[in-house]
Amino acid sequence: MPPKARRVYLWRVPLLLLRHPQLDLPAWDACVARASQPMPYAQSGWLTATAGRWDAVVETGPAGDYLSVLPLPVQRRPWGRALYQPAFTQQLGLLTTAASRHRELLDYLPLLPGHYAQGYLQLHTGQQLAAAPSGFQLTERLTYHLPLAPSYATLLAGYAADYRRRLRLNGQLAAPLMVAPLPDIREMLTLFRQHSGEAAGLKPKHYRQLQALYAFLQPLGQALPLQVRHPETGELLAAALFVRYRTQLVYLFAAASPAGRKAGAPLLLLDYVIQQHAVTPGLVLDFEGGMIPSIARFFANFGATPVPYVALSFTSQRPWYLQWMR
Repeated sequence: MPPKARRVYLWRVPLLLLRHPQLDLPAWDACVARASQPMPYAQSGWLTATAGRWDAVVETGPAGDYLSVLPLPVQRRPWGRALYQPAFTQQLGLLTTAASRHRELLDYLPLLPGHYAQGYLQLHTGQQLAAAPSGFQLTERLTYHLPLAPSYATLLAGYAADYRRRLRLNGQLAAPLMVAPLPDIREMLTLFRQHSGEAAGLKPKHYRQLQALYAFLQPLGQALPLQVRHPETGELLAAALFVRYRTQLVYLFAAASPAGRKAGAPLLLLDYVIQQHAVTPGLVLDFEGGMIPSIARFFANFGATPVPYVALSFTSQRPWYLQWMR
């Protein structure tokens, strides 16, 4: 057992609360790759890029392999260690494999009290809780999903009528807007900074995190960066970064200029991805969002439907000398 790891035995199978230096990252990635829940955000390279450090509760096998993992991104605060949801990491939660003995999140939560002053974790869509565990609070969130098994014609028929009209009109232009691969995401980040960055509240560190994340995803073939440019001027109108991982296609990040939005460039990017991945059994496009009504309507206009997931939070009792803090 790694030094200072907290161990709890349930049915004689140990669950360990491990600090980041104690984690066996090859064992971690092997567990994530074979988990029943396809979760790109839980890959060690993803968490390294977005969180830097994370603790975890792991279920170990006889050979020291990981049978289940519960990622716990952690930050140090003046009042203690805090669990949080990193940027560009929509969902985490418990990942289990065929060999897991402990498939319920409630088995893992008792290891957390006393080690973290507070916590906020967004669980994956497959991890619904009927009620808040003792000492925790639940908040429901929404994302939007579109299964891509049907034909493109069937998927297109599910679009809003105005979206179909705009696609048809673009196709009738002498020089229609076209979707192409984006060679360098830095141009997309610049576009976002110029037109959305301040409103979105992103800081320089977030752009560095996204570049580090892309550097991890691109060699693995998981990144799909796309762009739409003006056919005459070459001006970048819109760009997006999608992530393909197992049965998930994630709409991770997007940017558009006012001219691009007016021309319907974001619509073209999503339509292109849907068309390219149609007739793929089991594949689901996760629009990764939907809490803002206007964004939810945009996603729903592609035929996507809302899928709930929950955020789990807790606050431990602070020492008396920190009670004044808010």
